[in-house]
Amino acid sequence: HRDAAHRLDPLGDPALLRRAARVLGVGTTASGGADELLDIGDRVRFRHPPVRAAVYGAAVPGERRRVHRALAEATDAGTDPDRRAWHRAQGADHPDEGIAAELEGSAARAQERGGLAAAAAFLERAVGLTPDARRRADRAVGAARAHHLAGASEAALALLAVAEAGPPDEPRRARTESLRAGIAVAAHRGASAPATLLGAAERLAPIDADLSRDTYLQALFTAVGALPDWEGVTQVAAATRAAPPASGEPGEPRAADLVLDALSRLYTQDAPTAAPALRRAVAAGIGEDGAQAERLRWQWPVNLFAMALWDDAAARDLARDHLRLIRASGALALLPPALGTSTMLLLFEGDLAGAERLNEEARSYAAGADVWTASATMTQGGNLGLAAWRGDEEETERLAEAVAKDAAGRGEWRMVELGHWVRSVLYNGLGQYERALDAVLRAGADHRAPGVRGVLWAPLELVEAAVRTGRRDLASRTLERLSASTRAGGADWGLGLEARCRALLSEGEEADRLYRAAIERLGRTRMRVDLARAHLLYGEWLRRERRRTEAREHLRTALGLFTGFGMTAFADRAARELQATGETARKRNAGTAEELTPQEARIAGLARDGLTNKEIAARLYVSPRTVEYHLRRVFAKLGITSRHQLGERL
Repeated sequence: HRDAAHRLDPLGDPALLRRAARVLGVGTTASGGADELLDIGDRVRFRHPPVRAAVYGAAVPGERRRVHRALAEATDAGTDPDRRAWHRAQGADHPDEGIAAELEGSAARAQERGGLAAAAAFLERAVGLTPDARRRADRAVGAARAHHLAGASEAALALLAVAEAGPPDEPRRARTESLRAGIAVAAHRGASAPATLLGAAERLAPIDADLSRDTYLQALFTAVGALPDWEGVTQVAAATRAAPPASGEPGEPRAADLVLDALSRLYTQDAPTAAPALRRAVAAGIGEDGAQAERLRWQWPVNLFAMALWDDAAARDLARDHLRLIRASGALALLPPALGTSTMLLLFEGDLAGAERLNEEARSYAAGADVWTASATMTQGGNLGLAAWRGDEEETERLAEAVAKDAAGRGEWRMVELGHWVRSVLYNGLGQYERALDAVLRAGADHRAPGVRGVLWAPLELVEAAVRTGRRDLASRTLERLSASTRAGGADWGLGLEARCRALLSEGEEADRLYRAAIERLGRTRMRVDLARAHLLYGEWLRRERRRTEAREHLRTALGLFTGFGMTAFADRAARELQATGETARKRNAGTAEELTPQEARIAGLARDGLTNKEIAARLYVSPRTVEYHLRRVFAKLGITSRHQLGERL
C-alpha cells in the first residue's frame, strides 16, 4: 500500500506518504522489502524507475481507489484543495455530486493558472461523477471546450457525444453545435460551419442574448477563413447585423460586442465608416480587462482590426500579447493563427531570423496534438513568406504550389490568396512586374465592393506592378480604394504607404514631395522593409530624373537595409540601380559566423560535418533547393567558395 501510495501521488512528499499510510493502517517502519524499492529522504523515490509502473500495474482497481481515498484524507483541504479533489475523484466508485463540484472548482483555478489541459482533465472526471443527467450533459460541453482549446479534439468530440445524449435542452444544443463547428474548422473540415453557427445563433437569440451574439461572432470569424468566395463572407457579415442587442447596461458593451460590431462592419462597409468601430475594438483589445477565457475568444480578430487601421504599433503589441495569453493559458488550438500573424509582422519589420524562429515553433507544434492539421498549412505559409522575402524564386514557386494545393483541399481559401500575394512581393523585388501583376490580381486585390476583400496588403503590390507595366488606370483605381483605408486609419504606416504609392503615379515636384513624405512617415514605424522599399523607389525615380548624386544616397540606404534583412531580390535590384548611376555597389567583406541567421548556421554546421544537401534537407524538413540557397548565402557572407573552408570560418 505504501508503494502504491507513492505511485499514485507524483510529489513524493514523505509527510503525505506517512499520513496516508496511517489512514491505511500501515506502519511507517519499512517491511516486506520496501527499503529495497524506496529511497525516503526529502522526497520519496523508487530506486528503480521501472518498478514504479510495475507496482501500479499490479494493483487492482479496488486497491487503487482505496489508496486514492487515503491520499485524499491525508491531504489538507485548505492548502491543497485541488490535489485532494483529484484523489477523492479517483477514489470514488460511484457518482458523487459533491466531488464533481469540487473538481469543477479545481478546473476553474487550473485555468486561471494557465493549466488548460489540467482543467480539461478535472472537468472530464467531473462529468463521469455527476449523477444528474442534465447537469452531466452541461458539464460535458464545458469539458469538451477545454479539451478543444488545449488541442485535444478527439477527446472534445467524445465529450460532445456525451452532451448530445443528455436530456433535450436548446441552449446546450446550440453550444454543442457551436463547439463542434469550431472543432471542424480547426481540422479544416469547416465549409458548412458558418451556416451551422448562424442557425445556432438564431435559436439562441430568445434564450441567451450574449451567447447568441458570441455565436454570431464565431460564425463570421469562421466564414472569413472557410468560405471560398467573398460574397458569402459578406452575406454572413450582413446576417450578424441581426444579432440581438447586448444584454449589458447601455453605454457599457462587452469587449466581445465591440468585436462583433467591428468585424461585421469590416466586411460590409467602406473603411471610413467602419474605422470608428475598429478603433473601439482595438482599444478594448489593448486593455487588460476581461477574463482570460473571454479574451482568448476574441483577441485574434482585434489583431486584424489594428492592421486594417494600419496601426503598426498596436498590431505588434496585440500580436505579442495574444501569443503570451495563449502560451500562459495552454490554449494550443489557438496558436497557429497567432504564430502566423506574428511571423508576418516580423517579415514586415525585416526580422527574418525572428520570423524563422516562430515558424520553427509552429513546425514543432504541428507534430503534437491531434488538432495540429491547422499548423501544417501555417508552417507552409511561413516557409513561403521567408522564401519570397529572401528572393528565392524556385523555392517560392515550389512552396506556393504546395500551399495552394493543400490549402484549397482543406478549404483555407484565405491562405490561397495569401500565397499569390507573397509571390507578387517576390516578383516586384525581382523586377518581373508582369508576373507580379498576374499574381497580385489572383490575390483579390482588384475588388470594387465595400469592405475588406483579399489580402490587406495586396493593393500595394498591385499599384507598383501596374505602374511598371503601363496599367496606370488600374493603379489609380486601386490607389483610391487604398487611400480610403489608410486615411481612415490615420497612422504613419498607412499614410506612408499611400504616399509611396501616390508618388509612383505622380511627376515632378509632387512626386519628389510624396517620396520624401513616405520616407519620413515610414521612418517612424517598425516596418523597416516598407521604409527600404520607399528609399529604393525614390532612388530609382531620382536616377530617371538624372539626379544621380541624390539617387545614390537613397539607393545605398536601400541596399544596406535589404542586405541586412537578407532580402536578396530587392538588394540585387537596388545594386543594379546603383550601378546604373555610375557607382559600383561595394562587395561585402568576408564576414564572421555571427552574421549568419539561425537557419544558415544550422545548415552550415551540418555541411561542415559532411552531410550532403539531401541529407541536410531531410534533417531540417526543407527542400534540397532551400539548402543550396542558404549555402550560397553562407559562402557569400563568409567570403568562401567551398564546403572545405567551412571548418576554418565557423
